[in-house]
Parts: sequence; C-alpha cells; structure tokens
Amino acid sequence: MKRKYSIVAAALLISMGAVAQKDEFKTLKKIYEKDKPSAKDVMQYKAAVVSATPLVAASNEEDTVYLNFYKAGIPFVEMNEAMAKPENSINPANAFKYFTADKIADLTDKANAVLAYEKKSGKSVFTKDIQEMQLNFKPTLLSYAISLGNEKRFSDASSVLYSMYKMDPTDVEKLYYAANYAVNASDFKSALIYYQTLKDLNYSGEKMNYTATSKLNDTDEFFGSKSDRDKAIKVGTHTNPKDEQEPSKRGEIYKNIALIYVSEGKTDEAKTAIIEARKANPDDVSLILAEADLYLKTNEMDTYAKLIKQVLEKDPNNADLVYNLGVVSGQNKDSKNAEVYYMRAIELKPDFANAYYNLSAVKLDAAQLILDQMNKLGVTAADNKKFDVLKEQRNGILKESMSLLEKTVSLDKKNLDAKEVLLSVYKALEMKEKAKALSAQLDK
Repeated sequence: MKRKYSIVAAALLISMGAVAQKDEFKTLKKIYEKDKPSAKDVMQYKAAVVSATPLVAASNEEDTVYLNFYKAGIPFVEMNEAMAKPENSINPANAFKYFTADKIADLTDKANAVLAYEKKSGKSVFTKDIQEMQLNFKPTLLSYAISLGNEKRFSDASSVLYSMYKMDPTDVEKLYYAANYAVNASDFKSALIYYQTLKDLNYSGEKMNYTATSKLNDTDEFFGSKSDRDKAIKVGTHTNPKDEQEPSKRGEIYKNIALIYVSEGKTDEAKTAIIEARKANPDDVSLILAEADLYLKTNEMDTYAKLIKQVLEKDPNNADLVYNLGVVSGQNKDSKNAEVYYMRAIELKPDFANAYYNLSAVKLDAAQLILDQMNKLGVTAADNKKFDVLKEQRNGILKESMSLLEKTVSLDKKNLDAKEVLLSVYKALEMKEKAKALSAQLDK
C-alpha cells in the first residue's frame, strides 16, 4: 500500500514540475518579447530562468534549447530595459554596457541552436524574431567591433566579427576581418581556423567599392551600390565619386596560413597550402607574391627570384603590382629592392601617393642607420670629424625623405600619418617655421 502511495506522490511531483516549468516558460517568453521591459520585468525574467533550470535539467531537447536561449538573452532584456530610458536612448553606444564579446558569442550560439531546432522540428516560435534581430543588430555590432579594434582589444573584435559571420554565413567578409583581428591578438589557433575556412570557401573578397566625398564632413564614404552613390551625387550631399576595384585577398589569406605554419615550424604544410592555392587560382598574382614571400622567409632565394620574375612577366607595367613587390621586399628588410620597386611604381604612376610614402620610409630607415653610427662615436677630434661627415649624409637623406613626404601629402591631403612623419623630419632638420606651420595644421 505504501508503495502505491509513493508512486502516486512521485507522479504528482512530476506533474507539478511540468506545470511550474510551463509557467516559467510563459513568463520568460512574455518578458522577452517586450520592447520596453521594466526593471521589475528584468528581475522576474532572471528569477524565472533560475526557477526553470532545475526543472529542465532532465527534460527534452526542446525545453533545453529554449531555456539556453532565454539564459543567453538576459543581457538583451537588460539592454532593452536600460535603452528605454531617455538618457540612454540618445546614445546607442550605451547598449554595449550590457554586452561583452563573450555574451554576444553565447547569444549567437544559442539563437542558432533555436533556428536549427525549429527548422528540424517544423516549429516557428522564434525563427522570425531571431532573424530580424540579427539583421537589425548587424550595423551596431559592426560599429562595436570597429571600436574594439580601435581600442586595440583585438581578441574581442575578432570574436564579435566571428559571431556576425555565424549569424549570417553568407557574409564571409566578416570572417576575413575576424581572422585578421585574431592575428593582431596573436591568437594564431583561431586565425588558422578562420583562414582555413576562407580557403575552403575560395573567398577572394574582390569587389567594386563605390565612394564619394561628403560635403558635411569632407570625408570619403562608402555606398552599398553604384545607384545609391549616384543618388547622393545627384541630390548634392556628396562630390568626387570614385569606383575603386578592391583586389583579391586570396594571396594575403594563403600567405597568413603559410606564415602561421612557418611560425609553428611546419614549413612543408606552408608550401603545400600555397601550391594548392595557385592550382585553384593560377592567374591570381597575389598568390604568386604570397609564395615568393614564403620562400624569401625560408631563405630560398633562387625560388624567390624565379617567382618575382613570373610576377613581372605577367604585367611589367602594372604600377600596383610593382608597388606590391616593393611592399614584400620592405617587409623582408630588402631595402635595396624595395627602393627600386617603389621608384619604378612612381615612374609608371606619378600620382601614386602610397609609393611616395613607402619610399620615404625606406629613406628614413637609411637615415636611422647613420644616426646609430653617429651615436656610437666618441669625443675625439677624429670622431668629431666623422660625426660631421655622417651628419651631412643623414641630412641629405632626410631632405630626400622630406620631399617624398611633401609629395605624399600634396597627393593625399588626409594622410595624417604622413603629416606626422613629415613634422618629425622638419624638426630633425631644424626647419622651425615649416614645423610650426604643420604642427598648427595638425592641431586643427
């Protein structure tokens, strides 16, 4: 008889637990769907999550998926409550006081789990809401990732961009930038995973960028399409329209895969990755440059020279191509060839601002080497004499760099980096008036 009562009691407890669980889920769904929940709502939401957790622990897949989603949504509900206040609504950036990169990643994973479950089960409780949320939050998340990058919080920036990619796997560009930020954060394990995915997708990133200069703030702005840009020109809010072809990123992707392998002592894997890339994209010059860079780093100079020759044979009068050769040489401390390539690029394209700027950097490196020699000299008469000779040589090189930087600035008036370097050159040459004028301009 006692056994019968215990079975009945257990059945009652299970039934009561199911009812309680159902009530908690109703509360969670009701508050989650509010655009402007109150502080009391937030407290009830958190309490319902806590109450439902032990009830769902041994429950079915459906309840587990939805509870995990509600848990991950706590910051979202907190944000909605806070952003309903006037002092917060005027500053959208305040929303991210309630989110971290980890919380964004968690909410993304749990939301995607709901989407997968509802697709499999044929239900549609949250699918539309999640898709709209992901679409609406994309611009805000992108701004957040950029701000994190500007703050040099590269790991967090990479995580947010990777979450954006997982929200919308067709937006492969976000994965590319997530990989780059992972490299900046020295998170080479994640970077390699992201780059390998880009490789498997055969992502190139080639596209046409449509830009125009805003009359409001005199900055170049990007437009989603040519028609959008042309409308802005017609309305009169923008001027100076430009169509700029963004080159293939495959070379950079495979180069970074190779460099990560090289850093891990896996040179054979690095070479295999580049060879596979070139087989898949035989006409992609950026991949030849990436392969050349790899052989330069492994000190296989004959192969490096052979590959560089292949690049030049493809298009000897391509200023951008020649400039890239200068970049590769400069990155590998081959100043002599870097200078040759930059000068050739300028010869082919006289208004090539970046080539002038990079050539000035080569000159400044040479000037630094002379300064290092000067600093090692003693105070003897012979040393003083040698010091004067070296100083004259250094000043001559600084003047060459100055001319190149002035040309850069004349071609690219918004290049603040070039102006900062030019200011330091003016000061080194004791050109006080020019330094004062440029300093005042930079202060503005």
